[in-house]
Amino acid sequence: MKIAIVCYPTFGGSGVVATELGIALSAKGHEIHFITYRQPVRLEALQHPLIHFHEVNVPDYPLFKYQPYELALSSRLVDVIKTIQIDVLHVHYAIPHAYAAYMTKMMLLDIGIKIPIVTTLHGTDITLVGSHPFYKPAVTFSINHSDRVTAVSQSLKEDTLRLFDIHTKIEVVPNFIDTEKINRLGKPCERSLLAQKEEKIITHISNFRPLKRIMDVIAIFERLHKELPCKLMMVGEGPEKINAVAQVKALGLEDKIIFLGNSNEIDKILCYSDLFLLPSEKESFGLSALEAMAHGVPVISSNAGGLAEVNKEGFSGYLAPVGDIEKMAQKAKSLLTDEEQHAQFRTQAKKQASLFSIENVVGKYEAIYADAIASIRF
Repeated sequence: MKIAIVCYPTFGGSGVVATELGIALSAKGHEIHFITYRQPVRLEALQHPLIHFHEVNVPDYPLFKYQPYELALSSRLVDVIKTIQIDVLHVHYAIPHAYAAYMTKMMLLDIGIKIPIVTTLHGTDITLVGSHPFYKPAVTFSINHSDRVTAVSQSLKEDTLRLFDIHTKIEVVPNFIDTEKINRLGKPCERSLLAQKEEKIITHISNFRPLKRIMDVIAIFERLHKELPCKLMMVGEGPEKINAVAQVKALGLEDKIIFLGNSNEIDKILCYSDLFLLPSEKESFGLSALEAMAHGVPVISSNAGGLAEVNKEGFSGYLAPVGDIEKMAQKAKSLLTDEEQHAQFRTQAKKQASLFSIENVVGKYEAIYADAIASIRF
């Protein structure tokens, strides 16, 4: 199949999933065309003959206060689909991608070309942006006019059906990770570059938005730091970083809490981590937690959204109500101070992550594509 993939080319979960999916599909012989405004950050295989990138250029017209990305994306999609004879269009995120995909479909239909649209819902396109009264009609329309719709968790599917008037079937296809690739990795660096031998390494990875509850991460670590030697690696960028840095300085923990910014070296950080924290207020899936688990890192998380579907209570880690800092700190301490239990949870975290191996998921998308293509031929 010739598959076009539209995603945000950023460090966020949806962009990572879309990129990894495209790479995995190309390894199975499919021709993949990424169409977005910048090369996706995880796309390291442009030399592969079956992977292509098409940039969306948005002209800067003084007439517009906000440049119309959806218009530029639709036009680029029409051009690529028509020229390359794409079989199926897979868009990640309802807004603006599914909306632009529908316009693309109508423009192509006008010249006798039928293209099926598969839309994957990832989270904030539904629970945060999509549910806003200004966007809700457009999101509802885009989902209902997609040929196939998937959601990355059962929790997100239920949220979508609760928030919108949806009559299109939604299939749950979870996020995934290349566990075999991680298993092949060796230890890439000296642990001493991150922390002293006696210090436990705790990690948090996110886009530092308010719903990630960055201050809770710091508060949990502050309690742990009083009980045992440890360091906290904060990976990511976002609006809460300024407040977080100020809080760390106020607590006098600048030498114990390290802000690493956005990084393409997540594997190097997680391979030495002892614990992962994700106390999010909202989380449709929890891809960063899954990545940690795949490296054998137990997870302490909230029970928000789809996290309970990923992080198995008492097996790969522990869950707590949103905002329950004391419980998260207590569970973290119990794991980090019991070597036998910690080793067991490391093994179990990897086992839990294997359930979300990319090999188990790619075939589901292939079947969805084939079904979508067949549906427009009649």
